[in-house]
Amino acid sequence: MLSEKMQQALNEQVNAELWSAYLYLSMGMQFENAGLPGVANWFKVQFKEEQAHAEIFMNYINQRGGRVELKPIAEVPTEWATPLDAFKDTLVHERKVTAMINNLYAIAEAEHDYATRDRLNWFVSEQVEEEESAQQLIDKFTLIGNDGMGLYMLNNELAARTYVAPSILTAE
Repeated sequence: MLSEKMQQALNEQVNAELWSAYLYLSMGMQFENAGLPGVANWFKVQFKEEQAHAEIFMNYINQRGGRVELKPIAEVPTEWATPLDAFKDTLVHERKVTAMINNLYAIAEAEHDYATRDRLNWFVSEQVEEEESAQQLIDKFTLIGNDGMGLYMLNNELAARTYVAPSILTAE
């Protein structure tokens, strides 16, 4: 059984994951409209991943006898000057999510909720990957600068990204 404090914090994380999904969908739509389908694809895959993260948290709350409380999702930005700007915002956002996951972990530790702490271990590792991916793309877009051929090639590379459901979700 989840404590009231843990349940509330997990529900806040569900909302944050859904907001993240909405943010990445917004980014994807902008770059699709701008003629960068590969960049758009990267963000649309990210949108699906964030939805899956929310689903993992919701499933967990229900598994532990808690109650999922879906709240309104706050408005997200809708414009970025360049893909580089969008990926910089992505890194800032993923660092914020990492801090939120760390806070959940701290609550689980303080409450001796080892089951929740164990579930959060997956998210701790996931956030390392999320931040690394955003930083690598920032580095690539920075290296490319205003080189159109470089943008063309990176756009094609990003078009190859595919969504794979997290094993923690498919095992539930």
